[in-house]
Amino acid sequence: MSRTRLERVRAAVGIASLALQQIEDDLSADDVDEEELAAILRELIEYTDPPGGFIPALAQLVTVAARRAEQIEPDRDGDASCPLHEAAAFLTDNAGQRLIWAARALHPQGDI
Repeated sequence: MSRTRLERVRAAVGIASLALQQIEDDLSADDVDEEELAAILRELIEYTDPPGGFIPALAQLVTVAARRAEQIEPDRDGDASCPLHEAAAFLTDNAGQRLIWAARALHPQGDI
């Protein structure tokens, strides 16, 4: 295994963890109202370029891992890749939709 690759992954995960902690801190602020919370939830879905959003980007990362697992699984039986594909589908089909529902419930006038 490439030590440099693993170090890059650790660094990137560390940066992502710090960013998520900042979002969590912002969500915990006493002055967050319904409209702002809905806007934050929408940003998790639609931020950045297509396919866009944190949730879709995370699902894409898991899908790439699943595709790689398909190529290197010893028996090519799907023991590793199938759960990864399922996790990616759960993120986009379930988690993303639930964020949208929550945002609409909090502030139905939003863009999503």
